[in-house]
Amino acid sequence: MWKASRLLDGLVKYTLAAIMIAVPLYPKFPFIRIEGTFVAIRLEDVLLLFAAIVLLIIYLSRIREFIKDKINLSILLYLSIGFISLVSAVFLTKTVGFNIGFLHWVRRIEYFIPFFLGLEAIKRRKVDLAFYINILLIVMLGVFIYGAGQRYFGWPIIITQNEEYSKGIALRWLPQSHINSTFAGHYDLASFLVLILPLLISYFFIFKDKLKRIILLTGVLSGLWLLVNTASRISLASYLFAITITLFLIKKYRAIPVVIITSIIFISFSTNLLSRYVRIIQVVKEDVKQFNLLNYETSVSNVYALEEDILSRRKTPSPTPTPLPVLEDRSTNIRLNVEWPRAIRAYLKNPLLGTGYSSITLATDNDYLRLLGEVGILGFIAFFMIFVNIFNKILKSYPWIKNKDQIESVFVVSMIGSFPGLLVNALFIDIFEASKFAIIFWLFMGITVGLCKE
Repeated sequence: MWKASRLLDGLVKYTLAAIMIAVPLYPKFPFIRIEGTFVAIRLEDVLLLFAAIVLLIIYLSRIREFIKDKINLSILLYLSIGFISLVSAVFLTKTVGFNIGFLHWVRRIEYFIPFFLGLEAIKRRKVDLAFYINILLIVMLGVFIYGAGQRYFGWPIIITQNEEYSKGIALRWLPQSHINSTFAGHYDLASFLVLILPLLISYFFIFKDKLKRIILLTGVLSGLWLLVNTASRISLASYLFAITITLFLIKKYRAIPVVIITSIIFISFSTNLLSRYVRIIQVVKEDVKQFNLLNYETSVSNVYALEEDILSRRKTPSPTPTPLPVLEDRSTNIRLNVEWPRAIRAYLKNPLLGTGYSSITLATDNDYLRLLGEVGILGFIAFFMIFVNIFNKILKSYPWIKNKDQIESVFVVSMIGSFPGLLVNALFIDIFEASKFAIIFWLFMGITVGLCKE
């Protein structure tokens, strides 16, 4: 019995390690394509299926304990509402086909598998946390090397931003474009960094060992270079928000201006990112100017003229005015005029259950509107109840966490600090639908909850 338990411990530990390595580092090559959809079965799906089998073996003997946990119940509730939404979308609103909708629902189940695996791994052996942090540093270095290779050596880029690209077509980096590294898009990579950087920076300021600090600094600088080169404006703001909260929570107040100034220095080297910030400012100023001009024109009093003057002016041809260049920010324009209205229409069509997974196409670039559009207000509430229960567990354990080993407490506090930044990111990016980010995020949430269980 003891040998079987030890074997299961090892199986959980190394399956988790394999997911931490394979998901961020292996590009999104399709393994088995599914016709009529962007979704493809990839090798990481096989790995997650194996993890699900391991978890099934563990939880079959503890099913009563499993369903008593509030976090588990909230996850089951969300997935159940998602399935009801799918049935409603197929038979009531007729907005999705069952096969495609079902695959998207299964993908949501898949995202939670790492949560339970991370929870189980830490419950069994909390001392393995340092092992996972070391893996994370290796992964960060690997992502950086591949990202640098894309920019400077023409290494292939695999993304899934449209149907053709999702077939695994290799692209090349062009000047002024984004760095994706091993991720399916630059927004996915940026969201991953918003989650990871506060953790690595916190450990850098906590540890005293010089070698550890050098390794951590290498990871931090690599991450900052990647974040700046993704040229994601909202992710950079989210990162600054997240790291400020995290350093405040671990009481490293003097480190806050140091980190912010260092980050700004990195930003100053990216002409692409700076130009994108300048462009959005110009667009806002132009919109304000046009709004003021419109108000002025509508407020001008009526002007009366002699009839002869009017007739004489009509005889004089007026030159065709040269059209002024239109300032616009393409990504903002798409969100405001296409993606967000589409999600709102889907929500209004069925406010309770939405129009089903995959019904509002590939992207909405706002996870809140996507949730409302696909699974309605019921799914929206159920999804955020998962976080309410998770953070309720964390806050109940917080006094105990502060007195624990530094590596454990800093991990938990960093997750608390990064979460508000991720919520800001979700205003403009579908982060909880991006598989590489979502899998790692839920894995880390599972580890966090595991550390909070006494």
